Order: sequence, then C-alpha cells, then structure tokens
Amino acid sequence: MPDGPRGPGGRPLRVAHLTTVDMSLHLLLGTELRHDVESGFETYGISAPGPHVPTLEALGVTHVPLPALTRSWNPRSDAAAARELLAALRRIRPDVLHTHNPKTGVLGRILGRAARVPVVVNTCHGLWAQAHDPLAKRVLVLGAEALAGRFSHAELYQNAEDRRTLARAVPARRSRVVGNGVDLERFTTGPDRAAVRARIRAQLGVADDELLVAGVGRRVAEKGIREYAAAARALAGKARFTWIGPADPAKSDALAGALDGVEFLGERSDMSDVYAALDVFVLPSYREGFSRSGMEAAACGLPMVLSDIRGCREIGTHGEHLLLVPPGDPAALTGAVGRLLTDPGLRRRLGEAARDRAHREFDQRAVARVSVQTYAAVARDRGLGWTTDVPHRQHGSPLRAGAEPTGGKHA
Repeated sequence: MPDGPRGPGGRPLRVAHLTTVDMSLHLLLGTELRHDVESGFETYGISAPGPHVPTLEALGVTHVPLPALTRSWNPRSDAAAARELLAALRRIRPDVLHTHNPKTGVLGRILGRAARVPVVVNTCHGLWAQAHDPLAKRVLVLGAEALAGRFSHAELYQNAEDRRTLARAVPARRSRVVGNGVDLERFTTGPDRAAVRARIRAQLGVADDELLVAGVGRRVAEKGIREYAAAARALAGKARFTWIGPADPAKSDALAGALDGVEFLGERSDMSDVYAALDVFVLPSYREGFSRSGMEAAACGLPMVLSDIRGCREIGTHGEHLLLVPPGDPAALTGAVGRLLTDPGLRRRLGEAARDRAHREFDQRAVARVSVQTYAAVARDRGLGWTTDVPHRQHGSPLRAGAEPTGGKHA
C-alpha cells in the first residue's frame, strides 16, 4: 500500500529527481526512485537521455530527457539545457524537485524556484573541490554552492565535512546529514557466494589460488587509477589487478589508453556477482561524496584500501574496517595493498568488520525515507496542505523530524 504523503485532497504527489546523466538516476538513485514509486508518488527522473532509461521506466519512473545536458560545463550547451529544464518543470509541474550532482544541483535549485516548484531539495553528493585544489577552483565551487543553496528549501549532505564547509551559507535549520546507502538485498554475502565466485573467476580466467584485486569507478584520473596502476606494477606477480567501470570521455581527466599492470574490464551490470570473485577492493580516489562502490564492497565483506578523504573515511575506521592511505601516494597505496595480499587473517578480519558495519549503517532505503520525511516537513513548514504522518518538527527546524541520519559516528 502506498504510504507516502499526499497532496491537497489526497492526490498523488509528483516527485522529480534531477541528475546530469541517466546512469546516475539508475546506479546512484535506483533504490530511492523505487521507494518513491512504492510510496505512491508520480515519480520522474530528469537527465540527459541514455542507455539506462529502459531500466528506469521498468521501475515505474517517467524519464524526462534533456538532450542538451552534459556533464562538463559549457556556456552554450548549459544555456540550452537550462531552457529545456525550465520547460520540463513547467510541463510536469512537480510538487517536489530533488536535485543531485554538481551542475544539475546548481541549475536545478535556481530554476526550480523560478518555475515555482513548491518544494526544492538538494542532496550534496560531495563537493567538487578539495582543500588541495587551486584557490580559484575552490572559490568558484563554494561560491556556486553557496548561491544555489539560497534557492533550495532543504539541503541534505552525504557527509558532515561538506555540511561544515557550507555552514555559513546554509543555515543548520535547513540542512541535515543523511549519509548514503546501497541496496543491501542485492549487495550481500549469500549462500551461493562460492558458486558465484567460481563462475565469475572462470569467466575472467582467474585461477583458484590467484588473488584478484579490483577498483570500481569511472575511468578518469581523479579515481586514482594512475596510482593504482603504479601499485599493480610494483606488486606484479602477487595478484591480478583489474579496474571495472565505464569510460567518461567528456571529462577533462578521462583516461583512454592502456596502463601497464591493470586489466580494464569496462562497465558491468553484475557487480553484486563480481564482488564475490574479488579478494581485495581498492579505491584510491581524490574526491568522493560518499563512495558507493566502497559501500557495496563493504556490504559484500571485502577487505578494502581506500583514500583517506571525506567520502571514503565514512565507510569505516582505519585498521578496524579497512585501510586508509593518502590520495596521490602510490608508495603508500602499494604498501597497504601488499599488506593485505600477504596477510589472509587481516583480509578476513577487515572484510567481516566492514560487512557488519555496512549492514548496520548503509541501507539506502533508510536514506530514501529521510528524503520523503524532508519533503513532508518542508511542505508542513510552508503550509502546503499535504496529508502526512511525518512527526511535527522540533526546535523550529523542518529537518529535525523523522529518523536519525545514517552513517554512524562519521555522519
């Protein structure tokens, strides 16, 4: 039975999620979109069109294409995409516009208010500037986020560091740390794990006694793939090193050529099975909002080496759930991966601890419930006349109602 809030007169609410590409709607927001459909909302996904649209439509989501929208910033195409977005919002007239990704987060918040969308909510999946970036980039990024934050009714953050960074621009009463999550029914250690592991390793030509290491992410330099390849070369003969994920030619740091030591397997749709075939997971990224592949690997009980950055630190504690290394440091990465390859007891201990924490903290349905509670709390605060069972707000904050955010002590 649908159990989400309803509009005036009990009509279904129209909820639209905006991302740059359809891959983000599918891979990052699939569980949240499914939850919205199950809650009885008319659910829309707005993005550039692509190969993931049929999967979204199979969930019951209406996809609204923005052909001019691209991931990279370009004044001409961005102006065309803005016109397409404004026309789409005026056509579908959503009750809620929930924006995601850096560019669509900025455009969507501003144009959502221009189109008079009653509830505009943004999720910050990770600020696209780090402390080590040039000052000009940091000023541009933080300035754009501060400006756009003035147009939303609520700001949700996947990690507490980003919320603190923007605390002067976004009042605490309009913000909340919600953490992140994955589909724990899909990413798990099931009873057929051994058979799945054998099947995938046979497909990849990996021997039973061979250690298999993998990173997962778009094939761009900011994922730390060059450092990963350097570690693979230094540890040659001790394991097979692979990288899984799609090319991203539109990005300025796209990696198109081969890198010695690493086998690039491309994008795969069976990642829950692939994780079962791995012995070690590595993500030496420079920037993460809250690493989804890290959460997936943790839920599958894999020992991990991650960058010591916001968005990876939230996955767990160094030495207890995983190993953390400085980003951009191939020597440190080589040492940590080598330590796991030579210590099966450490692999087992970290993998079990990561899995236990993931199943306590990383349920994406809990994140989806907080989003819906936020919509309802903002609507109540604005007197929109929705029918909702969300508890009354406390201490004057529309975002304090409902469940506590996920993410444990790191949130």
